[in-house]
Amino acid sequence: MKKILIILMAAVLFSACSGTRNLTKARLDLPASFTGEAAVPPAADSLSLADLKWWEFYTDSTLTSIMRTALENNRDILKAAARVEQMRELYGVAKAGLFPEVGLNIGYSHETNRYNGGHTTKDPEFDLKFPISWEMNLWGSLVKARNAGEARYLASVEDYRAMRMTLIAEVATAYFRLLSLENELSIVRQTLKTREEALAQAKLRFEGGLTSETVYQQAVVEYSTTASLIPDLELRVASMRNSLTTLMGEYPGESFKERVILFDADIAEKLPAGIPSGLLKRRPDLRAAERRLQAAMADVGVSYADRFPSLRIGLTPGFENDGLKDFFKSPFTYAIAQITGPLLDFGKRKRKYKAAVAAYDQSRYDYEKAVIGAFTEVNTSIIAYNRYRENHKVKSELRDAAAKYVQLAWLQYRGGTLNYLDVLDAQRRYFESQIGVNNASLNEYLALINLYKALGGGWS
Repeated sequence: MKKILIILMAAVLFSACSGTRNLTKARLDLPASFTGEAAVPPAADSLSLADLKWWEFYTDSTLTSIMRTALENNRDILKAAARVEQMRELYGVAKAGLFPEVGLNIGYSHETNRYNGGHTTKDPEFDLKFPISWEMNLWGSLVKARNAGEARYLASVEDYRAMRMTLIAEVATAYFRLLSLENELSIVRQTLKTREEALAQAKLRFEGGLTSETVYQQAVVEYSTTASLIPDLELRVASMRNSLTTLMGEYPGESFKERVILFDADIAEKLPAGIPSGLLKRRPDLRAAERRLQAAMADVGVSYADRFPSLRIGLTPGFENDGLKDFFKSPFTYAIAQITGPLLDFGKRKRKYKAAVAAYDQSRYDYEKAVIGAFTEVNTSIIAYNRYRENHKVKSELRDAAAKYVQLAWLQYRGGTLNYLDVLDAQRRYFESQIGVNNASLNEYLALINLYKALGGGWS
């Protein structure tokens, strides 16, 4: 009989393991390298731009100081850290479920009985007992629950790291947008001075009878048009500053020093992207998705094990007497072993198991989607950076040509061989080209920030 019980037990245990054995694994099939234009040589090199720590990547001292403040004070980061602590404690609860639970019962009762009209009997009782209860990990349910708790705890850690990575990118983006707006405001103010000088000259020439009033009014229009840009830019600068202080977890009014340097010049030249499989290790959001997949798999194991009987044993030692005299000479012991399980539940537990499998499949698809999205994001970011970098170069050449055009236009106008309208056209083109270079520079830096984030950099 003992051998038969052992064989039956082993068979049931083996069948319990099949609850997760037949689950479909995540299908990734990552390519060996990034494709097309994004395949930055050497394509198979595992080194990546994301291997740089964020304080090595962002070398502007003011920016790194702002980032440190944000990482310490940002409320979303603090909230994510609190969630990590919550999941750590819940994981501790799941681990504690594997061990016996010891209680303490101290009580006094007084029972009075009178049966069939007879004498009244009194039954006082004093109790001091230590109930011990332990659910056996018969089918691996408790271990699976512990594994699920561990996976969710580790997923919260990765979520925290992903939020740090995102916050660093958001701070850098806001900072460079602020610098770009301040630079654009400086360009407009400098242009306004030039327009003011041109307006004064046009007025003198008009009052001296050298030019018509049309030329003078054209100068007035150009001056007013430029001046109208300043209030909106000042508002945008203030708004972006407030956005940056919000990310820092501070109230508006913080002042920032001038930047020292933006990026290491060698970064843009080398730009290593690494290999796609490296994203699985570097990107915390992908690791979090993988941990959630592991938790969902453990949930399937728990649900499957719940279909089988559970074994709970209990032992209650202590003392019991009807009086306090010689109380500790009255030992009490109570032991119980209880097997409970479904006899007829009309498929309820089976449906719960199938629902857990469906939840696992959802987590698996989420993980696969996240990996595909990460690969696509890196591919797009590399191409975007290359395009914006080329655009910056073209815009710079256009600005230099426009500056030369303004000089020549003024010389020819003063020599009487060119109309004032042509001078205004040259000035407008130069102004637009300055703004264009400023925007192109911003786009290049933002593209590099997005690439660094897409590769999984910034959370260390």
